Amino acid sequence: MVTLVADVVTLVTEGRVAAGLTGATLGAMSDTANLADQFNAASPGTLTERMGIVFTEVGADRVVAVMPVAGNTQPYGLLHGGASCVLAETVGSVAAALHGMPLGRIAAGIDINATHHRAVRAGSVTGVATPLSLGSSLASYQVEITDDDGRRTCTARITCILRERPPGEPT
Repeated sequence: MVTLVADVVTLVTEGRVAAGLTGATLGAMSDTANLADQFNAASPGTLTERMGIVFTEVGADRVVAVMPVAGNTQPYGLLHGGASCVLAETVGSVAAALHGMPLGRIAAGIDINATHHRAVRAGSVTGVATPLSLGSSLASYQVEITDDDGRRTCTARITCILRERPPGEPT
């Protein structure tokens, strides 16, 4: 979990997501589709790319991404529960990193849990992260994952600790 959050922070701080994207400028951004495009462009070589996850909306209060079922199944041909957790952690971690930026903090995951409600064999699933609690030291998100017909397949919760940026790290 820490690696995924660190990858998001690295993408942001190295300018691979948005040149000049800082805590100060993030609050002024309203084009969530453009920010999603920037995260998608920055994903080559990451777990996000390997899982086929594509961001469709990225904002401080809501992060949405889609993941194909094909290639992310277990031996019975069903969407792997771990794949659902990767999707949930991806959208939740991005949301927490974005929440932490204006506070000058980085996000590191400390808990994730998931309840799988329904099997999925084909198509894609969509994960939507929305905040449950946003503080200066912790951020928790609920992630609802639905199939192509809008039926809930998984509900997850992710909590990230928000830590001060290490000295010398760009803001």
